This record gives sequence, structure tokens and C-alpha cells, in this order.
Amino acid sequence: MRRWSLAGQMLVLQLLVVAVTVAGLAVLALWQAGEMLTDEASGTAEAVALSVAASPDLLAALDEPHPSARLQPFAERVRARTHVDFITIMKQDGTRYTHPNPAQIGKRFIGHTEPALAGRTFTETYTGTLGASRRAVTPVISGGKVRALVSAGITIDRISARKLDALLWGGLVVALALSLGAAGTWLVTVRLRRQTHGLGPVELGRIHDHHDAVLHAVREGLLLVGADGTLTLCNDAARQLLGLPGDAEGRHVGELGLPDVPAGEERIHLTGDRVLAVNAAASRFGTVVTVRDHTELQALTGQLDAERGFAESLRSAAHEAANRLHTVITLVELGRTEQAVALGTAELRAAQELTDRVVGAVREPVLAALLLGKSAEAAERGGELVISQDSELDDLGLDPRDLVTIVGNLIDNAIDAATRVEVRLGADERGVVITVADDGPGLADPHAFEKGWTTKGDGHGLGLALVGQAVRRLGGTIEVAGSLFTVRLPVPERAR
Repeated sequence: MRRWSLAGQMLVLQLLVVAVTVAGLAVLALWQAGEMLTDEASGTAEAVALSVAASPDLLAALDEPHPSARLQPFAERVRARTHVDFITIMKQDGTRYTHPNPAQIGKRFIGHTEPALAGRTFTETYTGTLGASRRAVTPVISGGKVRALVSAGITIDRISARKLDALLWGGLVVALALSLGAAGTWLVTVRLRRQTHGLGPVELGRIHDHHDAVLHAVREGLLLVGADGTLTLCNDAARQLLGLPGDAEGRHVGELGLPDVPAGEERIHLTGDRVLAVNAAASRFGTVVTVRDHTELQALTGQLDAERGFAESLRSAAHEAANRLHTVITLVELGRTEQAVALGTAELRAAQELTDRVVGAVREPVLAALLLGKSAEAAERGGELVISQDSELDDLGLDPRDLVTIVGNLIDNAIDAATRVEVRLGADERGVVITVADDGPGLADPHAFEKGWTTKGDGHGLGLALVGQAVRRLGGTIEVAGSLFTVRLPVPERAR
């Protein structure tokens, strides 16, 4: 059996709450209305009785031989104007002078009179000739003595009729309030059902658990950025990859130093020790940003670039060797054997000297191969790469991949900007020293080692940014003075 949806449960609960609340308020309001009507009847009766007792006509009539003849019409006129049910004027002993029913005149008043005889006005509920009523009794005082008593009252039936009217109007208000409450609750329920897709609490809880488990289990970083640039969601992988603080959610991405990636694009972002691929996609909740760690991939790409560079260097060397061999063969065919031998010997000696110098000076084989390859590449591009005569670098245990990244990218940028590049590798008491100088215009931009900087102006520069990242990762420093780049790297403890 299908369980009730969350929206359905909320509808029933809210209807019960509205019904109980409105019913409680209605009962309280009707009770208060009944009390107010009773108090109002008491106040009206007391005011009428006091007014009649203070009338000069009443005192004048009491001095006549037959007071009833004058007082009865007077009392009925006042009763009609004030809308009370009876006005009874009586002697001190309770004998009536007036009554709405003339047959009751001369008979004894039914009710209490003792407080009034003592000179005090009071109210009570009592059953008399007209039935139960709310009445007031007050003395008529003349010359300091009680000359007569006046009682005015409103029947309980009349008060009950007014309470019934109030009850009917209250019932109408309650029905209207219940209708409005039910309509509002139904509208809220429809919206809630649309937002929860008709799912119940158990299903919603299960979906939340699955969502939370997937969000924190995926290795890719996931962020949700609102339209105003506020970070509304990030998973554990994103916090780790981007180094986000614990209170990152709710803060603006500008405060967190996050990359600004337009929706639909993917860009490379460098942190202190990582190369991250950041992709942004628009959604109805904002911008969904995924972050993937490309550090290992970038390292492998760097190695592949190095291998490709070596292959290109070999191709360049083979091309140059083929040109020289062709020249030597041509000289032999022309009968100039001595010139052919001299040319071949000079080329062989130059190549061997470069190889011997590089291999003898640089004990790290990967770095030595890189320098030989870049030398051939520079020559093919019409430039010159010079390895300083005083270069000497032992294998000190530094990561060859980082060395290839640093030296290779510095040489590539120098070759792009100049025709002659000089490289020096060495060590001093502070560690490894790598210098790359060229005859180009130099570099003065302080943002050169940030991702995206390039002299080509296309915003996709990555080489110098990778150099800066590798230097920071090894705990070193890099200095730029015009066209001279100086990198200092500390030697690992195990190599000292």
C-alpha cells in the first residue's frame, strides 16, 4: 500500500491545526461575548434604576395619595425608551407601585431588597413574575431616608437570544475562517507536492541519504555557486582539492580565491601543489562547478612532452646529420676528399664535445637528455642554446619530473623570445642553482608565473605557471632580473 505523501500528511496536519485553533478561539470568543452581554445587561439595568430613582417626578408622586396612578405611566415610558423588560417602583416593604403587568401592582416584589434598604445599589440574577432576569435594585432616598425602592431588569431569555445571535455570527466567522484556512492549506500543499514530487518522508529521507553519500564519496570536486556568486554547496573532494575552509559555504567565491570559469567552459587552475581542471555548467540553481585533479596527468603529460622533445631533437639531429652527410658525399663526388673529411670530422667533434660536456656536467640523465634535445631544437629554429662551461650538477635526489618542468619551460620561453639562450646548472651552500639567460627584451610582469600569462596574448599560458608551482613544491625560490631567471632549490636531507 502506498504511503501518504509528505504533502498529504502536511495537508491533514495543517487542517487539524487550523480547525482546533479556530474552534478554540471561537469558544473563547463566544464565552467572552456571553460574559460581556451579561455585564452589559447588568450595567443597563443599574443605570436605568438609578436614573428613575433620581427623577423628581418619582418623589413628587410618592407624596400623592395614589402614587401608582402617576408612577405606572412614567415607568412604562422609561421602560420603552431604555429597552429594559421591567421597571418596578415599590414601597420599603416591597409592595409594587408599578409593573409591566398591571395585575401585579399592589403585590409584593419577588427578590432581595435588603441591600437597597440599607442604602446600597446592587445587581443579581433572580426569577420573578417575568421569569429569570438580570436585575438591579436601588433605593430612593429623600431627607436622608429611604422613601422607596426601584428595580429594573432584563430577562435571561432576552440575553440568551442575543447570545444566540452572537453564536450564529460567530459560527459564520468560524466557517469563513475554516474555509480560508483550508484553502490556504490546500494551496501550500499543492506547492509542496509539486516541490517534493509527491514523495513521502521516507522516500525524501532516502533520497537525501543517497545524495549525501554520493556527494561525499565522489573523487571529483563538486561546487554549486548561486547567481550572486555565493558558494552554496561543496563536497569533501572540493574542499581538499581547493583548500577551502570549513565555513566556505555561504561566502562569496571572490573571498575564497576560487577560479572564475564562465559556464560551458573548462580551464586549468593551479593551486600550491596541484593542477586542476575546472568545468562550469549553468543550471536553474546557479552554476555547477566540477573540479578534477590533473596533477598526475600533467606530470605524465610533461614526461610525454619531454619524450616528444627528445624525439623531435633526434629528428632535428638526424635532419642536420643528413644535410651534412649529403654535403660530405657531394664533396667526395667532386673530388674534394680533404674538405669532406675536415667537414665530417668538425661536425663529429662538435657534437661529441657538446654531448661530453653535458653528460659530464649533469649527472641526472633525464636532465642531460633534455638539455641535448633543447640544444638541437634551438639550432633547428635558428637559435643557439649554450650550456655554461662552469655548469656542474650531481644527482642530488631532486624529482627529475620537477627539474624537467622547471628547466624545460624556462628554456622554451627563452627560445621563443630570443636567439641565444645560456643555461647554467650548479650548486652552492644554499642548494641547487639554475640560471637561464637570453638576449631577449626581458620580463617585467609580476604575474608571469600565474596561470594564463603569456607573451602571445591568448590567455592560455601555462609554462611559467607550472615552473612557479614546481619551485614552490620543492620549497625553492625564483628571481627574475630582466632576461635572467635564477631558480634556487634546497637539497633534500637524504642527499646531503
